[in-house]
Amino acid sequence: MNPQSLIPKTLIDVVVDDLRYYLPYELGRYFIAASVLAGIIWVLRRTRFKSRQIQPRTATREDFRREVVSSLMTIFIYLLVAIPIDWSEHNGWMTYGGDGHPLAYNLMMFALIVLGHDAYFYWTHRAMHTRLLFKTFHRHHHLSTTPTPWTAYSFALPEALVNAMFFPFWLILVPTPGIVTFSFLTVQIIRNVTAHAGLELHPRWWLLTPLTSWISATTHHDLHHSGGFNHNYGFWFTFWDRLMGTEHPRYRETFARVTARPDATESQGLLSTPSGL
Repeated sequence: MNPQSLIPKTLIDVVVDDLRYYLPYELGRYFIAASVLAGIIWVLRRTRFKSRQIQPRTATREDFRREVVSSLMTIFIYLLVAIPIDWSEHNGWMTYGGDGHPLAYNLMMFALIVLGHDAYFYWTHRAMHTRLLFKTFHRHHHLSTTPTPWTAYSFALPEALVNAMFFPFWLILVPTPGIVTFSFLTVQIIRNVTAHAGLELHPRWWLLTPLTSWISATTHHDLHHSGGFNHNYGFWFTFWDRLMGTEHPRYRETFARVTARPDATESQGLLSTPSGL
């Protein structure tokens, strides 16, 4: 199928369909990803991998409650943004990217949307750390000083709206195949919960090879939550932080300490909070 408009629908039809299909999908996307990773981390903390816990503090029951309630509100905002997107695609105001494209084309479009989202995330995230915007937009997310997979969607409503608006901006500019959008949303939530895992899940060689060192590890975003508020704004990759001089100066050191073998980390005091974070 070439890029085209879908079958026209009324706004009421779109609302009903999104309540029936999009809302359960978004709820499932968050709760499945967060609960599966939380379960994996629960198991890993009872093995030698417990030494990979990045911070000494453990999130509390109150943290969990706040994060889940906030995430439900975020999903509601995502629904409100999805409705006009769907209506626009069905009624010719926004071009649908079509399906049935060659695999190479879909892979190229996936790479483009990931790069576009990483740039959007870096600059909006950095803007929300300014004195003008932080309290209203981003402070709520930083109540989670010790992130968990449940932190992934824990936003104040204004920040949830900023995050959601990437999709209408992107789809207006770049008609994107449905399979690419679905794949992006699937990988994105996995990356999101992994970034907030609180336990370093990447192998110790991750920052030592040029093939992976530019892809952010869990430690990268955890440092941002644990005190490095003016560092590590990126989501998928580290190159915006490197280019703009905002990568945490102790990112590599902290990652190396967290991923060191357990017998070595015990003597180094792995779970002692590094100074200067």
